[in-house]
Amino acid sequence: MRKVATGLAVGSVEADPNLVVEAITKAMQILNIEVASSVLLFLTSEFANDPLPALRLAAKTANCLQIMGCSAPGIFTEEDWVLDAPAVAAMVFSGDISLQMPEQPIDANQLLLSLTAPNAMNISWMSGPGMRFGGVSGDAIGQGPFSVWQNARGAPAGYCEAVINGVEAVVAAAHCAYLLSDPMPITAISGHDLQLLGEEQAFKTLQSAYADSDAIPLHLMMAVYADSAEAVEQGNYHLLTLVSGNEDDGSVTLSKKLHQGQYLAWAIRDVDAAQVNLQRTASRICRQLKERPDFGLLFSCLGRGPYFYGGLDRDLMIIKAQYPKMPIIGFYGNGEIAPINGVNELLQYSAVLGLFAEKKQDGTV
Repeated sequence: MRKVATGLAVGSVEADPNLVVEAITKAMQILNIEVASSVLLFLTSEFANDPLPALRLAAKTANCLQIMGCSAPGIFTEEDWVLDAPAVAAMVFSGDISLQMPEQPIDANQLLLSLTAPNAMNISWMSGPGMRFGGVSGDAIGQGPFSVWQNARGAPAGYCEAVINGVEAVVAAAHCAYLLSDPMPITAISGHDLQLLGEEQAFKTLQSAYADSDAIPLHLMMAVYADSAEAVEQGNYHLLTLVSGNEDDGSVTLSKKLHQGQYLAWAIRDVDAAQVNLQRTASRICRQLKERPDFGLLFSCLGRGPYFYGGLDRDLMIIKAQYPKMPIIGFYGNGEIAPINGVNELLQYSAVLGLFAEKKQDGTV
């Protein structure tokens, strides 16, 4: 018996709260239920200024107050994706599968679905107990408590988190980087300005890595870094964007401060690499789950998705092809959250995928 289903409703011009009724009703009809245990609800940014009418209708339609979610410029389910139009995506849970605020104190190994507005992102919350995964709300202004909600009302802190009860889960991040160079040790750096990699000026190593007569496309270039060369080579790395390449002093200005002793390689955002990475990630975490998943959550960067793939969401297509008819929900946001090597990280240009299998009565999946 199915316990999770999705519904998608798309409007024309205005943010009509009745789209929530349509989306949730679709999912509840699939499950043949009249009372949901909880609902994960994503609204497009047209709703961000005043989502309360939609939240009230969501609680009334689902006959429950466990309504969690956020606004975003684009949303999707396994049915379709929507950008630049008012829309509602709902994942309805029933029975013993539910969203619940974590009990205090939080277990350090507890997996937490985590959503935050851009202005509410803070290091204390990210580095607190619990393994967080999710995304950053991408509404137009990123202000106010109502771009993120929990218990059918705005989250005053601007962020929220929940345990998904009744399931086994595996989460991982997939990047879109194609490595152009081998990892090299950072030997000189001042603030955000990377000066030397090994014995060479950073900008010269970037030019050598790109190896093209055209100007370096800094908007596509990425710095890949980790604490060891082996970690980079194994894919256990972090990504950050480049601010500028400085020919005058041979430095490269990075969007984040790194430190001497770390290893860095140059990479470029690449469509083919992104798809291969996600496909491998989805297969790997399914093997870790040891069971075909019952549903999935996918959090993708707004700079990835259809804008990256020329009008198609190839990420969503990959997941649908690997797991036909599996309920899936997600949104395109301003950042992705995932535990990397045991540390909660805010990612860029990535896709965070969670796969979930229902626990059986005996505790197995």
